[in-house]
Formats: sequence, structure tokens, C-alpha cells
Amino acid sequence: MSSPDTEAIRLLHELSNGFMVSQVLFAACELGVFDLLAKAPEPLGSAAVAARLGTSRRGTQLLLDACVSLKLLQVDTRGGEALYENTELSSTYLSRASPTSQHHMLLYMGRTTYQCWGHLAQAVREGRNQYLTAFGVPSEELFTAIYRSEDERLQFMQALQAVWSVQGRSVLAAFDLSPFPRVCDLGGCSGALAKECVSLYPACHVTVFDIPEVVCTARRHFPVQEEERIGFREGDFFKDPLPDADLYILARVLHDWADDKCSQLLARIGQACKPGGGVLVVESLLDAEGRGPLTTQLYSLNMLVQTEGQERTPAQYRALLAPAGFRDVRCKRTGGIYDAILARK
Repeated sequence: MSSPDTEAIRLLHELSNGFMVSQVLFAACELGVFDLLAKAPEPLGSAAVAARLGTSRRGTQLLLDACVSLKLLQVDTRGGEALYENTELSSTYLSRASPTSQHHMLLYMGRTTYQCWGHLAQAVREGRNQYLTAFGVPSEELFTAIYRSEDERLQFMQALQAVWSVQGRSVLAAFDLSPFPRVCDLGGCSGALAKECVSLYPACHVTVFDIPEVVCTARRHFPVQEEERIGFREGDFFKDPLPDADLYILARVLHDWADDKCSQLLARIGQACKPGGGVLVVESLLDAEGRGPLTTQLYSLNMLVQTEGQERTPAQYRALLAPAGFRDVRCKRTGGIYDAILARK
């Protein structure tokens, strides 16, 4: 039997090696391991994988075997040769050919989020995001830093597209939104959540409201098949008039901002919202004491290193919504990463 000290040091090693696990996943995505194996008509040996990816044999062998231990790949030995293929998890979520692929989100996390987390201690000391330290980009205007180049903006939008391909339907189905025929998705980015909305609620029309650069990128790279039911409008939701709507959606928006900015935005929505209208807030909710779940606590630290905001408890969201005129506030846990809050005037 192992002693308590052995268990403690094992846990410590597991925690300290966590960044290595993340990098195995990020590297395999970046190199195209899962895409290659998805396209291959049969399992491949490490030499064949290395030849097709243009990578070293030694490095490829080590990476593939680590992926097997992480249950990202499966291996079968035939005639003395190890042959690799995707697991169901990687086929569903890591191959770019899958409609639920998280490939772009993982690339964004590896190339951007990971760099900011390298300065977590400094972020805790300073209480602010780390774009200047990590990338040399000032962040007085938050989304100027987040969208610091056209390629970075596209990568961020592709990442959100991946998130909503998996999480979108559950947050939109948390409440019956059919009483709201006109929907405005504020900060709706590529229109990924809007597509889920019109699929789930055939009678609704969604206006995606975002800054001009994002709308331009969305039109260029994310074609919308439901053009008669999804429209785009350019604007800054802190400054410009908001589109008329029965329901305003704020999905992964409020967690970007400090309380004063959230109050400012919600007040503008409250003024635009007619009696009986509402706002749907989609965020990862902390528990009542703010002590969990761990994923949401980590997301809150991510808001520290990457934004001006934080994740919040249901009570904290209620406190932000009430002064804006939203009294009927209901919170629903979806069982997934993101939860839903519906508030009505």
C-alpha cells in the first residue's frame, strides 16, 4: 500500500506536470497528427506519420506514445510494429473534419492563452492582464489587444466557433426562448451561436452585433446559409445604439469586464429592452461561495491574465442585473462548461 506521503508527492507531480500534458495536446493539434490519422485508410506507424508530417522520427515516436497514454490515440502492434489511430475522442473533437472539432480553440489556447499564463504570478501581483508582457501589446483598449492582428482576430473567432459547435445548443435550450422572435447577439463574433439559435428556434431572427472589423471577418470567413434569418450589424455595444430586439444575448461577454463596465452595458440593454423583453447571459458560473467548480476558477484566473474581468456567482450576476431593471432572474446549470441566466424586464 502507498503511504499518505507517496500519494501527496504523486499529486504534486501530477499538478506540476500539467503544463506538459497541455503541450502534448497542443503540439499534436498544431502538427496535424489527428487530421493525418483521420484521413489515413488504415493505422500508421510512427515512421509513416513522421514522413507525412515532415517531423523527426524520434520526436514523433515520443509524441505518439504520450498521446496513447493520454487516451488521445490508440495503438496496436502488428508484426512487431506499433500502428496508431485516433480514439473516438480525437475523431470527434480533435480532427478538423469533425463538425464538433475543437482544433481551433486548442490552437488559440496553445499560441495565445498559454503565453499569457506564463506570466500568471505577475498578473496576480499587478491585478491586470499580461498582453504587454507576453506580446508587447498595450491593452488599454482590451479588444485592440485581443484582436492585435488580422490573423489573431480570425484565430479567436475560429476558437469561439469551435466552442459553440459543442456548447451552443445546451445553453440556448436551457430556457424556452421561443417567446422572443427577435434576438440580438451582442458581441456575437462569427455568428456561430446565432446559427444554433435559428436551428433550435425556427421562428426567430438573430442580429449579430459586433465591431466593424469582426463583422468584416465574419462575412469573409464564416458564410451564413440562413441569410434571411441571421443578419450582421456593426457597432460598439458600449457606445452605439443597440438593435431593437425582444431578447439580447451576452455569451462570454460579461466575464471580460469589471463590474463597472458590466453595469454600464447592462444599463444600455435595460434602456433598449421593452417590457417583457429579456437578456440571456451565458457564462461559466461559480458556485454560491465562489469555491468551485475548479474549471470555472481556472477560467476566472484566465480572465485575469487575458481580460479585465472574472467569472462570477449567480448572486453576483443578479446584483449586476437588478439595477438595469431586470427583476425576474433565473439561473440554470446546464451540466456543461457554460450555464445560462435568463432575466426579464
